Amino acid sequence: MPTRFERTFIEGSGRFLPGAPVDNAAMDAYIAPLSKLSDRIKRRILAENGILTRHYAIDADGRTVHSCADMAASAIRQCLASTDTALDGIGLLACGTSGGDALMPGFACMVQGELAAPPMQTLSAHGICASGVGAWESAASAVELGSHQRALVAAAEMPSRLFKRSRYAARDYNADFDAHFLRWMLSDGAGALQLSSAPKPRDGIRLRLRFIHQRSFSGDYPVCMQLGLTPDRSRSHLDYDSWQAAEADGALFLRQDIRLLPHLFDVGVHEYAKLAHAGWFDPAKIDHFLCHYSSERFAPVVDELMCKAGLEIPRERWYSNLTSRGNTGAASIFIMLDEFLRTRSLQPGERILCFIPESGRFTVAFVLIEVEAADAPLTASVSVPTPAPVAAAAHDPELIAPPHDPADAPAALRHLLGELAAIWHDYRSRAWRTPVIRKLRERRFATADYVQWMQHWIPQVREGSKWMREGAAAVQAPYTELSALIETHAGDEQDDYMILYEDYRKAGGAVADIDALRRNPGGEALNSYLHALAATPNPLGLLGAIYIIEGTGQRIIPALLPLMKASLSLPADAFRFLEYHGSNDEHHLARWLRAIEIVLEHDADGEGARAIIATARRTAELYLMQFDHVMPA
Repeated sequence: MPTRFERTFIEGSGRFLPGAPVDNAAMDAYIAPLSKLSDRIKRRILAENGILTRHYAIDADGRTVHSCADMAASAIRQCLASTDTALDGIGLLACGTSGGDALMPGFACMVQGELAAPPMQTLSAHGICASGVGAWESAASAVELGSHQRALVAAAEMPSRLFKRSRYAARDYNADFDAHFLRWMLSDGAGALQLSSAPKPRDGIRLRLRFIHQRSFSGDYPVCMQLGLTPDRSRSHLDYDSWQAAEADGALFLRQDIRLLPHLFDVGVHEYAKLAHAGWFDPAKIDHFLCHYSSERFAPVVDELMCKAGLEIPRERWYSNLTSRGNTGAASIFIMLDEFLRTRSLQPGERILCFIPESGRFTVAFVLIEVEAADAPLTASVSVPTPAPVAAAAHDPELIAPPHDPADAPAALRHLLGELAAIWHDYRSRAWRTPVIRKLRERRFATADYVQWMQHWIPQVREGSKWMREGAAAVQAPYTELSALIETHAGDEQDDYMILYEDYRKAGGAVADIDALRRNPGGEALNSYLHALAATPNPLGLLGAIYIIEGTGQRIIPALLPLMKASLSLPADAFRFLEYHGSNDEHHLARWLRAIEIVLEHDADGEGARAIIATARRTAELYLMQFDHVMPA
């Protein structure tokens, strides 16, 4: 649930960008390519991210010109100057960063010291892009509750120190792609906001904070962007005998796993859709959309996902200064907002929505600001506008990660697909936290774990075609066309278990008689449930079970397979079952969609749709039980 604000305003803003703008041709003087590979990566990344100029707080010799705390202090001074406020009028200083100048003490304390500010409350938020929003929400809450009349928020980043050529010398410049990538993406800068419960007018308007919403999905996904871990994330830099040894082993490179990035925007837009449908904002009434994306190539991705959800904000309402200011991490949204406020003429009634996704381990944040006339009553009872929920008939919000996108389906199917998608999102999140998948994501997965997983799964897969055929035989009019589709699907599934069994034996599985393999308690429960359902007349609910089971093969398995291959020293043909399902379940789900159409054509009272939804929900629970029993927590 977002944090709602009624008495908190943005009174002033400021930013600091060190040195002169550095264009792409001049980058090499600061962030030099390390090798021919590095130079190719540079050209590719710059062509995609669209950044034309950025700023660095180091000079061409790699010497620090401005510290991270110094930049934050400079942004704060500009912010205070914009409102003619003295530091002794500030009660709280909250700061966010992904890395200040010192490991200890907190960044806010270092900034306070840089300002030579009087005693005040401080808060340091550590993270990546969303850390500044964490500081912002804390400061705003303190103002809202009356703890302080005025508070300062600042965020600063200085990644250039990590990217100097000298830092790669220990590896003879042979850093991997993940360690090269961010060198051409990130730059330095700081931004600040002044919050108040009694704001001074600014150009005839004032900016009322409506809500701040943050949500982390770190329990669902592996680390995507990190500093301080080895490339396989198995060892911390603090585990080495010395930091020199850690650096030589690559544990102090800032890395981004770009293969995971598409999931961040899926999660972010899904959260955006949930807020819209809950009435926290109406996309049609958003006048300005400030979106923090790390690369221009991601802007159309976000736009497309929002359009698919039927919750688009026209591109002419978007604002970004990425191309001219670069990607400054946690400081980006503050630098963006300050420049926006200083260059745009705003009118009372306009709404500004900020979107801040963080790729560290996937966090998304949203901030809604409303423009008011400077003479509007300060004490009026104000609440976030809550229009009737945006109609979901055209597109459902729960569409990003599920096997089927409701936006691409015929209109008659969209409501049902939306209901199933809600079940899917909960199932997917919980599946990622089961012991077996968690162990895999944390790179603790061994060959014995893979063998144990297959040993539990083979008898379950073997039963799949049986309950499908039983279900097909139980189909009666008016759904007779459905019988042939289920029978065809059962035929596809019939011999899949043998592929999995061969993988099991190639990975070292010791059970020579396939009949000796037994389902675990979760698999046994799922098998009993589906066989019992298949024996009933017109077991339409089986389509809900197929949605979860085949969806897992299409959506979850492809994300796990690369991690599995990277963790296990096994021949490529020991993963044939997973590779097959990752690439072929999409065809199976296309057939499933046709089966759904057949059901809905004859489902006048909605009983068939309700059966499908109920069975999907129960199957998800039992499938999770099967995952849980593969290995103990």
